[in-house]
Amino acid sequence: MLPNTGKLAGCTLFITGASRGIGKAIALKAAKDGANIVIAAKTGEPHRTLPGTIYTAAEEIEAAGGKALPCIVNVREEQQIADAVEKAVQKFGGIDILVNNASAISLTGTLETPTKKVDLMMSANTRGTYLASKICLPYLRKSNIAHILNISPPINLNPIWFKNHCAYTISKYGMSMCVLGMAEEFRGEVAVNALWPQTAIHTSAMDMLGGAGVEQQCRKTDILADAAYCILTKPKSFTGNFVIDENLLREEGIKNFDVYAVAPGHPLLPDFFLDVDPDTLAMKMEAHGASPVFREGKKIESAKPEGPDGAKPEGHDGTKSEGLDGAESAAVKPLGPVEETFKIIKGAISEDVVRSTQGVYLFELSGDEGGTWYIDLKNKAGSAGIGEPPVKVDVVMSMSSGDFVKMFSGKLKPTMAFMSGKLKIKGNMALAMKLEKMMTQFSSKL
Repeated sequence: MLPNTGKLAGCTLFITGASRGIGKAIALKAAKDGANIVIAAKTGEPHRTLPGTIYTAAEEIEAAGGKALPCIVNVREEQQIADAVEKAVQKFGGIDILVNNASAISLTGTLETPTKKVDLMMSANTRGTYLASKICLPYLRKSNIAHILNISPPINLNPIWFKNHCAYTISKYGMSMCVLGMAEEFRGEVAVNALWPQTAIHTSAMDMLGGAGVEQQCRKTDILADAAYCILTKPKSFTGNFVIDENLLREEGIKNFDVYAVAPGHPLLPDFFLDVDPDTLAMKMEAHGASPVFREGKKIESAKPEGPDGAKPEGHDGTKSEGLDGAESAAVKPLGPVEETFKIIKGAISEDVVRSTQGVYLFELSGDEGGTWYIDLKNKAGSAGIGEPPVKVDVVMSMSSGDFVKMFSGKLKPTMAFMSGKLKIKGNMALAMKLEKMMTQFSSKL
């Protein structure tokens, strides 16, 4: 990892969203130099699911060698930002660095994103970044260090990054546009840069988006902390850059990136907004045993192997194969992969699964076995089958039949399918995120 040099000793960093995750990691890295950290975040009381508060973060920062000022700040509220800046100036004498890290996310399509979610992302991401920068700038202009760092992506106008989560993309690119504008506006006075990860980073948000096991495909927040430290210790002339963490650290001489991995050697998820050559990335991931979703899967053969006498095999229990509705099918016509998957799912549904899930899922599949299928994990003992369910649907998922089979057999992570645009989701996102946990119970039987 990148060693500390002491260059941030005595400097004051105002970091939004610093109670956990990436913001806290950047704070702890600077604290090792003896920096002053203003923890500007919303969590003052312990959250029922998310770890940490501004006060627990303050304890960690001071234990690492820094000085901490915890402030309750919702970046949507201009006065709260102004009050925290005033407290920081009174306590530490000024502000040298602003890190705009606080961010809201909803990976939903235009018709599925409630207006209040749109307002949240626009006001927290774009407006919050703009306001925090505006309020800190008078003090930053007096500093010899004078840096603004936004945790936002390079502006990639490839439509793939808009079509599945248009509002979120607009809000994140708004943060990046602040870099473009302010870097020029304050060139020579304040450096303004953006930082974005090459791969997914393991945070509480990623746990919610990716479900169980996703952390193995992520790097730790340490890599962004090291990259941020590298940027913030550069001169003011380093400005207007959209930095990718891995690229910068390679330039700084870092060669071993396994130290940043949650599970060294495991294939990593690429992050949003970065166009990576699909074939090159797929080959790298397949070398580690992954099944990347951004490469079209080979056609799944629907025919089962023949028996020694050339006859088609019987069902798993020695009887002729049966369809989902229990009707006997021709022994010479084996079930297709989708129908076979649903048959196994139907047999694996239990009262515990129904009780813990409480959702009805509709699958709109395209391809060889295209059509409408459902899984009811909400009513009575649960059910699964072809066609529309007899009850109200909570979540609609659209994808190819081949990717559906991969997803339920554990060869394709729902997160990757969603990120690459191969899985589209409408309806209750919280229930959609329960799907991955449910899949782990089914995949062992497929």
